[in-house]
Amino acid sequence: MRTGIIRLAAASALLALPLASATAHDFKVGNLELKHPWSAKAPTVAPVLGGYLVIVNTGTEADRLVGGTTPAAERLELHESSLADGVVRMRPAKQGIEIPAGGAVSLQPGGAHIMLVGPKERPPEGGKFKATLQFEKAGPVEVEFVVQAKAPQPAAPDDHGGHAKP
Repeated sequence: MRTGIIRLAAASALLALPLASATAHDFKVGNLELKHPWSAKAPTVAPVLGGYLVIVNTGTEADRLVGGTTPAAERLELHESSLADGVVRMRPAKQGIEIPAGGAVSLQPGGAHIMLVGPKERPPEGGKFKATLQFEKAGPVEVEFVVQAKAPQPAAPDDHGGHAKP
């Protein structure tokens, strides 16, 4: 009987590992959930790196991503992109990036994103680097960006990834 209980406990622990690792790359501060921060693998001569993630606001008040810091670059900036006359233009998001109450914002290539200017590190694919993101109301939160070769695939329809705005 005792051996059976030990085996059952061990099996339960092993089954829980994939669940833990699946959510281990999400972060939370206040009413904000920061999902899968990532950065594209960059060439060694790239003067900037991009940072991307989805920010979900489960609260009843809007919040705003206003900046951040990272030891991986000289500075961290928030940028927004727009398409005008067939040309994509990127500019600093001087007012930060609003995360609406009960909504989500997807920071992604070609849209609003985090720009790491003057990279000091260039982790290889699968590597990681830390950053502290600063929110107007929720305050600071330390996150870890994972370096990937390309953008992650869209979430399955039954996943909560569908909450993000394009």
